[in-house]
Amino acid sequence: MTAKLSKNNRTLDLYTRLCKGKVINKAEEAQKSGVDERSIQRDIDDIRSFLDDCATADATDTRKVIYDRTKKGFIMTGNESALMDNSEILAVSKILLESRAFTKKEITAILDKLVLGCVPRKNMKLVSDLIANEKYHYVELHHKSGIRDRLWELGSEIRQCNLLEIVYYRQTDSHTPVKRVIQPAAVLFSEYYFYLNAYITEQDGQGEYVRKYDYPAIFRIDRIKSYRELGIKFSVPYTSRFEEGEFRKRVQFMYAGELVRLQLLYTGENVEAVLDRLPTAKVVGEKAGGSIIEAEVYGKGILMWLLSQGSRVEVLSPESLRQEMKEKAQEILALYS
Repeated sequence: MTAKLSKNNRTLDLYTRLCKGKVINKAEEAQKSGVDERSIQRDIDDIRSFLDDCATADATDTRKVIYDRTKKGFIMTGNESALMDNSEILAVSKILLESRAFTKKEITAILDKLVLGCVPRKNMKLVSDLIANEKYHYVELHHKSGIRDRLWELGSEIRQCNLLEIVYYRQTDSHTPVKRVIQPAAVLFSEYYFYLNAYITEQDGQGEYVRKYDYPAIFRIDRIKSYRELGIKFSVPYTSRFEEGEFRKRVQFMYAGELVRLQLLYTGENVEAVLDRLPTAKVVGEKAGGSIIEAEVYGKGILMWLLSQGSRVEVLSPESLRQEMKEKAQEILALYS
C-alpha cells in the first residue's frame, strides 16, 4: 500500500489518468489508496459532476465517465472543448492587432467573432474591454485592400495546381503593372503583409511552361491587380515540393533570391538574438570575444537585417556579401560626412 492521499489529491489523480485514457478499476484503486471502494465511487461521482458542469457551460465539451464492462473499469469518453480559453483568445487578439494585416473593418469583424465564438459568456465583456483601446486606435496599412477572400482563392489555386497569369505592381514601379505566368506555391505572412510565393515560368521550344529559376519569387498579395487561370495544370514531384516551413526559416523580410550559406561574427550581448532571428543559424566557434555563426538564407533580405545590427555583426563569408556590406557602410558614412 502506498502513502494515503488526501481526497482532493486522490480525485485529481483519478481525473488526470482518465484524461490520459487510463482505465480505473475501483477495487484496485481502493487497495492502492488505502480506502474502501465507496470512497473511490464518490471520487468518480465528483468527477462526473465536474464534467456535467463543464458541459453546461460549453456544449462542445462532451466528456463523460462511464463504466466499461469489457475493460472492467471506468473510462472517459467524448472530447474536451476545442474552443480557446480566455488567455489564448487574448493572446491571439493581441497578435492580430499587432500584425496590422487586415483593414480596420476586417480586424473588427474577426475579433468580434473570436470573442463571441470562443469566450465564455460571463467573460466576454472583460476580454472585449482588454482589447477595446487597441481596436479603437488600430491603424490600417496604406494600401487599405481587403484580401481575406483572395487568400482563400489563391490557396485553392495552389491546391489545384493551376498555372496562373498575374498582373502585378512592383514595389519599384507602382504605376506600371507587369504580367507574369506563375506556378503558385504558398501563401505566407510576414512583416504586415501577406505574400504569394510562386515560381515564374517561361515557355520552352515546345511551348511548355517551365520554371525560369530554381527558387520562388515573392509577390505581395495586395499588389496583385488581377489574375486568371490559363486552363493548364502543372505537376510537382513530391521530392521537389515547396515546403513553407523550410523556406520561412531561410528568408528575411520576404526578399527572394538564391540560397546563400552565410558565416558571421556576432559580438552583441546575447547570441540568442541571432539564433531567434535566423532559425537555421548555429554557433560553430568563438573569436575575438564573439560567436562565429553559420546560417542558410535566401535573397537580399538578410542584408537589411545585418545592417540593422551595426558594429555587432561582421560578415565573414561569402566574400560577395562581405563586400556588399562594406559598400553599404561607406554609403551610410558618406551621408554623415
